[in-house]
Amino acid sequence: MASETAHLPLRFAVEHQLELEGLPTFHAFSIIWSMDKIKDLRHGRHCTSAMHVHLVFVTKRRHCIFDSHAIEALRPIFSKVCTDFQAQLVELDGQRDHVHLLVNYPPKVSVSSLVNSLKGVSSYVLRRRLPRIAKCYWKNVLWSPSYFAASCGGAPLHLIKRYIEQQATPL
Repeated sequence: MASETAHLPLRFAVEHQLELEGLPTFHAFSIIWSMDKIKDLRHGRHCTSAMHVHLVFVTKRRHCIFDSHAIEALRPIFSKVCTDFQAQLVELDGQRDHVHLLVNYPPKVSVSSLVNSLKGVSSYVLRRRLPRIAKCYWKNVLWSPSYFAASCGGAPLHLIKRYIEQQATPL
């Protein structure tokens, strides 16, 4: 409980200072959020970012071919591909016919390029490592061509929208 309230004096000090300067106190929450999450930031040469994507890959025709061993075999494959893209596989799990990934990636990487490599390499390597699963591929294809991707992390959308609405439009 003490760690949850340790930031309160700083928060109120920042809010008080912003109120003296006539700025909305909403900015204080942005400052504190960024300071609390600084360890999650990526620092590039010209930018600082915190980009995460939630990906879902479904097997072709929703065939139920994964078990715990197959999903664990996917972990180092996905991790290696992410490393090649200077990204990081944060989490991986799944069910019999699909997998969920949480990936932290740099801004220079397009999600579609990352997805194409993740699916292509994993299909190729898994086919060779687990021949029993290769027999379940639909016409030598593991993944459906579609995928789900959602950005995640940071402040909720309604707070970001409110923050943007509060910006002063130049005259």
